[in-house]
Amino acid sequence: MTSPETPANASLDSYEGGLVNRRRVLGDAWVDKSLANRNAFNSEFQELITRHAWNDIWGRAALGDKTRRYMVLSMMLGIHAYEEFAMHVRAALDGPPESRLTPDDIKEVIMMAAIYCGVPVANHAFGIATGILREKGLLADAPK
Repeated sequence: MTSPETPANASLDSYEGGLVNRRRVLGDAWVDKSLANRNAFNSEFQELITRHAWNDIWGRAALGDKTRRYMVLSMMLGIHAYEEFAMHVRAALDGPPESRLTPDDIKEVIMMAAIYCGVPVANHAFGIATGILREKGLLADAPK
């Protein structure tokens, strides 16, 4: 059993623990693609984010993956990191059932972002999310 201060994968090497969390949250295909794109220039960065973001932070027990998904989507909009926002929207829609977000959950994140981050940010986020929802067949056309 872990405490909120202890990473869930404390018994694993922090890199391996980070990979477990990264795969759980983002999916094997995304992680495999990221790892395949490592090179002499960026490999230390990939190791850093796997150890620290994915093990030390996503491995903490206090908040759970679903809460972290909401937070990450919000923070990505707050800093205008739209590529990361899109990646995490996809991961939130495809994640394990216990941490999966619905299109309505994502819409609510964007609605809050309209107030706290600005209407242009939310407008852009709706465009990104709409494209992803269409891609996945999750967008019902609005009545005309």
